[in-house]
Amino acid sequence: MVEILLERTVPLPLGEAWRRVTEWRRHGEVVPWTAVRVEPPGPTRRGTVVVARSGVGPLAFDDPMEVTVWRPPRDGAPGLCRLEKRGRVVLGWAELEVRPGPGGRTRVVWREEIRVRLVPSLFDGVVRRSARYVFGRALNRLLRRA
Repeated sequence: MVEILLERTVPLPLGEAWRRVTEWRRHGEVVPWTAVRVEPPGPTRRGTVVVARSGVGPLAFDDPMEVTVWRPPRDGAPGLCRLEKRGRVVLGWAELEVRPGPGGRTRVVWREEIRVRLVPSLFDGVVRRSARYVFGRALNRLLRRA
């Protein structure tokens, strides 16, 4: 199991940072070779399933993630979303959190535990570096674009 932690401080209100990191289809726009769909369509809530289809051609796979915690920020209080990975290839969980940061800015935290089936722990370093790069780049792009 690989753990990653990404943190960013951005000059955005809590609500706007939350909106940007939880617009699931946009994740597909910022993660290479990935398309995202949401089941059921409509507003996210507990029980919503976000499916990221990653890869090319016959090497593509689905990464379904169920929203188990959905607590948008309210009245200056932090927001938290937890997704449990329910796929056949990728297991683990991810948390996206927004909270007040220094100087009226917003602190965004992306925590994730990932296990890729059939990939031995010998390759955890490669998985960790790859995930930090891909998700870090995605987080930067999500927060940069409205």
